Amino acid sequence: MTLTGESIIGFKRGARHDETFYGFNPATGEPLEPVYWAASADEIEKSVQLAAKAFAEYRCTSGTRRAAFLRQIAANIEALGEPLITRATAETALPAGRIQMEIGRTCNQLRMFAALLDEGSWVDARIDRANPQRTPAPKPDVRSMLRPLGVVVVFGASNFPLAFSTAGGDTASALAAGCTVLVKAHPAHPGTAELVGLAIQDAVKTCNLPEGVFSLLYGAGNQLGEMLVQHPLVKAVGFTGSRQGGLALMRLAQARPEPIPFYAEMSSVNPVFILPGAMRERRDQLINGLHTSVTLGAGQFCTNPGLVFLEDDANASAFAEKLGELMKTSMPFTMLTEGIATVYQQSVTARASHATTLAVNRETTGTSCQTTAALFQTEAQRFLQQAELGEEIFGPTTLLIKHSSRDELLNAARALEGQLTATIHGTEQDLAEFSDLIAILETKAGRLVFNGFPTGVEVCPAMVHGGPFPATSDGRSTSVGTRAIFRFTREVCYQDFPDTALPEELRNENPLGIWRMIDGGLTRDAIA
Repeated sequence: MTLTGESIIGFKRGARHDETFYGFNPATGEPLEPVYWAASADEIEKSVQLAAKAFAEYRCTSGTRRAAFLRQIAANIEALGEPLITRATAETALPAGRIQMEIGRTCNQLRMFAALLDEGSWVDARIDRANPQRTPAPKPDVRSMLRPLGVVVVFGASNFPLAFSTAGGDTASALAAGCTVLVKAHPAHPGTAELVGLAIQDAVKTCNLPEGVFSLLYGAGNQLGEMLVQHPLVKAVGFTGSRQGGLALMRLAQARPEPIPFYAEMSSVNPVFILPGAMRERRDQLINGLHTSVTLGAGQFCTNPGLVFLEDDANASAFAEKLGELMKTSMPFTMLTEGIATVYQQSVTARASHATTLAVNRETTGTSCQTTAALFQTEAQRFLQQAELGEEIFGPTTLLIKHSSRDELLNAARALEGQLTATIHGTEQDLAEFSDLIAILETKAGRLVFNGFPTGVEVCPAMVHGGPFPATSDGRSTSVGTRAIFRFTREVCYQDFPDTALPEELRNENPLGIWRMIDGGLTRDAIA
């Protein structure tokens, strides 16, 4: 499959305009062919109009048909084979094994949503039958279910060129819900986006779906994203990126004449709490595990642990010393972009003025995208007094926070912002003694991890990858797991409709055989 550099607008390609950019290889600093042309205002308008027109038909497709579409996308992505791996590694400097993992994850989540559609009960069909004899007023027949929102805009993420980008979780869940999708390709990996985008385009054609179900648009600046978020035909947005970018777009979504749902994953420091029993029993194991988790992916996961709380004693001192030695010996890391590397280095320099530096090595031998690991330490009281110590640094670094009392630990937990994850290392006795800590963390994070590390998000129906603001813009949602589909739906109620005019999910005979709530009880039975 040859890369040509134009946007994908329905079944066609965009034109070549004056505004262009290249993908870059972070490991070498070299530009990668081909040149990419930013979408024009006319092309943006055309893609939105196509998506809105296609939605009128696509929203009415059966779950079985949408499931076949998602499976076709997965098959097409897998068929891309080595060229996709080669391009993605060149654009991100991520190892081939990581890209292969992302391909597997991307295709698995597409098939997970396909299975959800095949089963069908996700629509939450509810039926309350009429009772004409009820007094003082007759009871009407009331039925409701979830229906798709409309055109959804998805922003590709820099740190996951596949699993959170063109065919990632936001796209998969929106298409599964029955929404049409416009993807803004991330400029850091345009070739990867193009390959996957063409695979989706081919799946739309193969499954005989209307043109406009999917489009992929290019633009290196902020204008494209701002235009999409503000377009009156767009009904929801999925975003994974920085807090600054997420907040700016969220304000635009809320300031529209018709405000729309904006689902952003923005920032998280993913605190780790090491309780006394765990520290005594497996200190060295914790050191090795934490080092791996902090530096995994050059610290460019949304779940790398950025804060570590531990009791101030001899064990903690030995812990800090040994972890510092590991961090010092870590090889330099190649970040995804020069911009990410620059912000990381600036943040590390700023952190050094507020905390004790235990390990940092600024010597690199590669491109301007290279950075090194850093370890800092402070006390709980200082952490509580200086808000900047709780801010995310996107890269291979973490901050050890020593507390001298139970109250200090609990106060520090209460002071945390909303997080994607919170991790507790302890024994069963620790859990019993610190049950109040668990209660606090339930209000702070979307996923609580016990005796593990937060990096690595299992793609399964029960997963929650979300959390209170500012980890996400809406702490009631998740971007991973089958519940992600609910972000792009709304409830629709049908009162006293004839059976033949109802969606299949709400008809008396239950032709799909799904679970439904009838008069308050769950059943698969038909209505006589």
